[in-house]
Amino acid sequence: MRILITGSRGQLGSELINIAPKKHEVFGFDMDMDITDIKAVEDKFSLVEPDIVIHCAAYTDVDGCEDNAEKAYLVNCLGTENLALVASRYKCEFVYISTDYVFDGKKTSPYTEYDEPNPLSVYGKSKLGGERVVSQIIEKFYIIRTTGIYSKYGKNFVETIIKNSKDSKTKGVLKVVDDQICTPTYSKDLAECIYSLIETKMYGIYHATNNGQCSWYEFAKEIFNILINLSKVSAAPVNIEPIKSKDLVDRKAKRPSYSVLSNFKLEKRNIFYMREWKDALKDFLEEFKDFI
Repeated sequence: MRILITGSRGQLGSELINIAPKKHEVFGFDMDMDITDIKAVEDKFSLVEPDIVIHCAAYTDVDGCEDNAEKAYLVNCLGTENLALVASRYKCEFVYISTDYVFDGKKTSPYTEYDEPNPLSVYGKSKLGGERVVSQIIEKFYIIRTTGIYSKYGKNFVETIIKNSKDSKTKGVLKVVDDQICTPTYSKDLAECIYSLIETKMYGIYHATNNGQCSWYEFAKEIFNILINLSKVSAAPVNIEPIKSKDLVDRKAKRPSYSVLSNFKLEKRNIFYMREWKDALKDFLEEFKDFI
């Protein structure tokens, strides 16, 4: 298949290009395709003539979306709609990457694909808007909700927490929220899942995260536990202190307190099994330990 990937220099887009099966022809676009300009989208499609689009590009600054709602809806809704409209002319299949932030966090058990979305933030609302335009315009679509992506590409929690631990300004103390529960997801696992899913032709909404759950505080603790075992840091590299979300006064967007996703459909249809988040994190840190 000829696959057009948006957001190709981001974490997931880069991973999709890096591990793409040889049988596919992959064409990546990032800032060189303005998805908010439908003519620019048409021009790229005419060059590639894709069979499938994997739409990773998005405005993902959760707090920034609160300050600039117009940009959030322009990129995440109108940009997605432009891609979907052009893709429909080419009779493309369409993969839309969405987020756990479409949920309000009021559940205490993992969200399935059949739970009703109720986003709390502009970011979540704009991503849900993108889901809806895709399902309205495209016949053959996959909507994939995920959360907490980290990789060797781009800014993410793992990179940030390690970088901050080395910053003299922190004075050996990192404060991390312990009242937001999710599942960290390794981008390589997610990319492998996507390539497996598009082979099935089982269209619809899917959740895809590594299995298990933790708070961001527990995630940070596990990063350093693994690094200590890899002898990459000393036994007490940094003191990690739990704090509450209300203590983060610079956070403008409301975040769900519980946004763990269940990979219900992936598992029940035997499409792909996402491994435990601790196992994925260990493999990631082992593979890239020399760059940490």
